[in-house]
Amino acid sequence: MAFNGWEGMLFIGMNAALSIRVSNELGYGHPRAAKFSVYVAVSQSLLIGILCMVVVLLARDYIAFIFTSNKEMQEAVSNLAYLLGATMLLNSMQPVLSGVAVGSGWQALVAYINLGCYYIIGVPLGCLLGYLAKFGVKGLWGGMICGTALQTLILLFIVYRTNWNKEVEQTTERMQKWGGVQIETEKTSDDV
Repeated sequence: MAFNGWEGMLFIGMNAALSIRVSNELGYGHPRAAKFSVYVAVSQSLLIGILCMVVVLLARDYIAFIFTSNKEMQEAVSNLAYLLGATMLLNSMQPVLSGVAVGSGWQALVAYINLGCYYIIGVPLGCLLGYLAKFGVKGLWGGMICGTALQTLILLFIVYRTNWNKEVEQTTERMQKWGGVQIETEKTSDDV
């Protein structure tokens, strides 16, 4: 899990950076720049997540040597490596997508998605798989992975379906409401 924490630091930083970038581009009236920033960051996070997952899966028999010399513990870590790989892949994209949502002003929506996916889907499913189905830690972790996967898919769908021109219009209205400056927005032919 230390590897997941190391990877997580990178994507928490990307969350903050992308949130600022998207909100600035929307505030400046640049829907294409906001959309491009989102696609670059999501693609980059996906590639880094895949790379981290592959490294964990390839090194699954050797990862535990860094932390312990106990053979049973090393075998247990090796058996759980595929769950760690899936977690690292999902945790590479989810914070970045949350950063897009926060930068776009969808904080409440993301909060409800998080609550629903974790506490209505992930935790109960993990308890069912872990305790009732007797899968143990694999079931608990698998349930949480399902919750995170659902959250990531929902956020991906929302970001994919976003009309960035309308987001700029909404941002402009918010800025005018709160006393911001009038901006000149980009004119695009199609929905961005």
